[in-house]
Amino acid sequence: MTHRGLADSPLAPADPDLAADRRRFARFERIPCRVHRHAGDASCAVAAEIADLIRARAAEGKSCVLGLATGSTPVGVYGELVRLHQEEGLSFKHVVTFNLDEYYPMQPDELQSYVRFMHEHLFDHVDIEPQNIHIPDGTLAEEQVEDHCQKYEEAIRNAGGIDIQLLGIGRTGHIGFNEPGSGRDSRTRMITLDRVTRRDAASDFFGDENVPRRAITMGVGTILEARKVFLMAFGEGKAAVVAKAVEGEISAIIAASYLQEHPHAEFVLDTAAAEGLTRRASPWLAGPLAWDAQLIRKAVIWLAAKVQKPILKLTEEDYNEEGLQDLLASRGRAYDINLEVFRALQKTITGWPGGKPSEQRRDGDAPCVDYRVFPKRALIFSPHPDDDVISMGGTLIRLVDQGHEVHVAYQTSGNIAVFDDDAVRFMDFAGEFNRHFGIDPARTAELEAHIDAFVNHKEPGQVDSPEVQCIKGLIRRSEARAATRCSGVPENQLHFLDMPFYETGRVRKKPLGDEDIAITVELLRKIKPHLIYAAGDLSDPHGTHRTCLTAILKACQVVADDDWYEQCTVWLYRGAWQEWAPDQIEMAVPLSPQELLRKRAAIFKHESQKDKALFPGPDPREFWQRAEQRNRSTAELYDSLGLAEYEAIEGFVRWKGDLDAVL
Repeated sequence: MTHRGLADSPLAPADPDLAADRRRFARFERIPCRVHRHAGDASCAVAAEIADLIRARAAEGKSCVLGLATGSTPVGVYGELVRLHQEEGLSFKHVVTFNLDEYYPMQPDELQSYVRFMHEHLFDHVDIEPQNIHIPDGTLAEEQVEDHCQKYEEAIRNAGGIDIQLLGIGRTGHIGFNEPGSGRDSRTRMITLDRVTRRDAASDFFGDENVPRRAITMGVGTILEARKVFLMAFGEGKAAVVAKAVEGEISAIIAASYLQEHPHAEFVLDTAAAEGLTRRASPWLAGPLAWDAQLIRKAVIWLAAKVQKPILKLTEEDYNEEGLQDLLASRGRAYDINLEVFRALQKTITGWPGGKPSEQRRDGDAPCVDYRVFPKRALIFSPHPDDDVISMGGTLIRLVDQGHEVHVAYQTSGNIAVFDDDAVRFMDFAGEFNRHFGIDPARTAELEAHIDAFVNHKEPGQVDSPEVQCIKGLIRRSEARAATRCSGVPENQLHFLDMPFYETGRVRKKPLGDEDIAITVELLRKIKPHLIYAAGDLSDPHGTHRTCLTAILKACQVVADDDWYEQCTVWLYRGAWQEWAPDQIEMAVPLSPQELLRKRAAIFKHESQKDKALFPGPDPREFWQRAEQRNRSTAELYDSLGLAEYEAIEGFVRWKGDLDAVL
């Protein structure tokens, strides 16, 4: 297919840099892409275009017809539209909306209902007319669904068609609920949800067994009839499927790839979701560019992987044949480039993450470690009660063994991620214990009866009672104590913050508040750490990691002028959901086979998350398996590049103080 010319599209960007990017990568990207530094910027940009069209249509006395999506991706757009309505007078009086889909069966007041979602995030906060809201009806009898779908299509036609269609993208490449195999001309219909889609939705339903097996969705053909389409995708977890949809062939297996045929479709991405595109993964293939140390490192590692050679064995022919002629021309001999990158990687490796005592320091020791103070106070922030040992358990153990004062701060209770059966089991234990010692038998019996009755009559996704939330939180807390006890951290150096934003009892949390940041600031000023470790894996599907990281980095900005902070280094770890790439790693801590086993033992102490976690995310493996495989893969990458061979490696990136660069 010949891609349309940029000038023919109303999406041609006014920003000259954006236009230049599109021209540069046009031969790779079959759908125009707009890449923003952050998801918030992307959401505001899309909301602004929607608002402009609403105003333009209102000035003409016409309605604006919007096709709307649900899920975490468009929430930022809806939040900005609400702000524009409340602060700048944007009116929705003449806006007509059609939602993409709805689970079937589904009552409109259920927590997972898209009717409820849209009202909570948009409709209840603007002046839209109720009769102008259209959402597929999940309450109908099965024999009524086909007729309802036909009438839904008719309603779209009667409204004049959809002006702007907002989309997200699933891991299977679905748009709406058009699963792999959906036809180019498919219309609104009942479909059966793919296994991967159901697994991804499991957390919203507190278990995949509670996810409906069917849904009503607009068809691909219905979506392609919209005049303009914005597909939004954020986070590293979407990078692979975005690349397939944008740069791959059109295929029924990736429904989003059909947008290549749309004259006015655009992908709106953050940098993380764009990582799989040529413009981010290998931009040198599009022609000459400005080389800096980071880009050279990325290119050389890419080349070594491509030709399957260690870095120091790469030749001029390798560079030339794989499209890196410009790097050679601008930086000289392959040998010199190879050596520069090899030495940079070599310097990241350290067995002393907190630094050595001054008398043991050698000239060849990793320069990324601060040696001014030994031993150090290290503060490890863990978003959930197990992220510390899952993601950096080996480094945690190493810090303790090497004599540093290690503190662990558990930012949230993690109480929603405990199965009801575990709550009942622990209440049974508490009841037997209390009866054995004669402790308040009446209150004990009352609590046992409440827990038992609540769990036996609980609806899928129902918020736990305060008593159930409490016992689940205590389970996670006791597991955290056990894990750090076997890692050597004293109990008086554990800090359970129970940040308020998390304590909703639901998957959906409150926005980060001043109290959350104040709690973090108070702990920082109490401990005055030399080393801070924070979770930087922002692909956590529920956003808790991102919120927790935001709290830490904002708190660091608050204390930046404190005297103690001058000697403080902030390291970002990953592991629970993803891992740092070798071109990103600034400190690599190698683990021996014995240390990896100790890390595994600490993870196993989190028994409520063992065998089967309540919120496993898209990766079906247990967390300990994910962590070990990622640590081993990092070590294998270093080995394949010609560096020392290790059993496993935990990688870290240093925060440079720029909040926007991370979030």
